[in-house]
Amino acid sequence: MSLHESSAISHQPSDSAPADLDAADRARILAKAALFSPPPAQLADGRRDLVGMSREEITAELAEIGEKPFRTKQLWHWIYHQGVTDFTKMSSIAKPLQQKLAERFIVGRPEAATVQTSTDETRKFLFRFRDGQEAETVYIPDRREDRGAVCISSQVGCTLSCTFCHTGTQKLVRNLGAAEIVGQFMAARDSYNEWPSPKGETPRLLSTIVLMGMGEPLYNYENVAKAMRIVMDGEGIALSRRRITLSTSGVVPLMDRCGEELGINLAVSLHAVRDDLRDQIVPLNRKYPIAEVLAACRRYPSASNARRITFEYIMLRGINDSEADARELVRLIGGLPAKVNLIPFNPWPGSDYKPSTREQQAKFAQIVMDAGFASPIRTPRGRDILAACGQLKTESERRRAAAPVSAE
Repeated sequence: MSLHESSAISHQPSDSAPADLDAADRARILAKAALFSPPPAQLADGRRDLVGMSREEITAELAEIGEKPFRTKQLWHWIYHQGVTDFTKMSSIAKPLQQKLAERFIVGRPEAATVQTSTDETRKFLFRFRDGQEAETVYIPDRREDRGAVCISSQVGCTLSCTFCHTGTQKLVRNLGAAEIVGQFMAARDSYNEWPSPKGETPRLLSTIVLMGMGEPLYNYENVAKAMRIVMDGEGIALSRRRITLSTSGVVPLMDRCGEELGINLAVSLHAVRDDLRDQIVPLNRKYPIAEVLAACRRYPSASNARRITFEYIMLRGINDSEADARELVRLIGGLPAKVNLIPFNPWPGSDYKPSTREQQAKFAQIVMDAGFASPIRTPRGRDILAACGQLKTESERRRAAAPVSAE
C-alpha cells in the first residue's frame, strides 16, 4: 500500500482509555512480555548477579547466608555509587564476608563486544549479554558543556516494525532484564571512568538517560521500571527523574502506569498527524490511534511547563513534511505543555525514504514555533557509525545477514 493511500482500518478514538480496554491490554502486554522474557540472573556456576536486584531482593539474598539487613546499604553504595565490581575492593566489608559474597554472587556488566566512536565523538557500544544476545547503546556528548545522554536499549530487536526505522527491521528476540538495562549505563560509566574518585569528585559526562534505543520500553515495562528505580535511588547512581526520558510509540495503558509509578519525562514518537498515514509508518497506531495517544499525554501526571512532553517527528520528504502537516500538528497538541523534536530522516541500507530538504524543515519548524511550541531540528549524531536516530540494529545480525549461505 502506498503511503498516500487511505487505510481500511477504522478508529474509534476517545478522550480517555476505557477501564476494560486497559485491563485487557495490560493482560495482553504482560503475556507477550512473558514470551520474550530475559534469561534467569543465575550463572551456570550457581552464583547470582546482584546488579538488577532491588534492595529488598538483596536483603533476602543476604538473609539466606546469615547476614544482617544493614549489609544491603553497604553493598548498594559500592555497586551503584562507587561502581565497584570486585568484592575485595569493598573496603568497609570484612575480608571473610568479601570471600563469602564472591562465592555466591557477582557484580556483573554486559560485555562490550565492539565500541565505535564517531567523528563527532558519539560513541556506540555493542553489548553482549550472558546468553550471547546483543543490543546497542549510544553515548551522545553535549559539546556545549561536559555532559551528555546515554541512549539505552530495552529489548533485543523490536516488535513495532516502524517503516522508517532500521531497528524495526530486526525481529524481537527478547526483553532485556533490569540488570541488562541498568548495566548498559554502568558499563558506559566504566568506559568514561565516571565513578567517583577517592577524593569524591564525580564527573558528569553521562548526565542523562534516554530510553530511545532498541525496542519499545513500555512493552518491557516491568524490567524498565525496576531498572529506572535503581538508577534513581538517592544512595546509588542517584539520577533525577528529570534527567530520564522514556520514548514510546504510544502504548496507551502503560503510558498511564509509567506516569503514575515513575513520573519520568515522556517522549512520544508521533511522526504523522493523520491516522491513515500513521497506520502505515507506525503500525502500533492501528491499536492506539492518535486521539488515544494524545489523550494519554494529557493525562500524564508530570507534564507541566517545566517538564514538557516531547513529540518526536521524523521528517520524510514528501510524506509528512508539508506546511499543512505542521498546522495540523499544532492543532493536535494545542493546550499541551509540549515541545516538538524534528528529526531529519537518517538513511540506512535498504531504506526507501529520503530526508526532508533543509528548506522544508525550516518552514515546518517555523509554523510550530509561531504557535508557541519549541521545535528544534535535531542535529544528526553518529551517522557515520549508524548510531543516529532510527539507525540502531545490532552488528551481530548484520554479520549473520552478510555471511555466505552454506551449501550443505
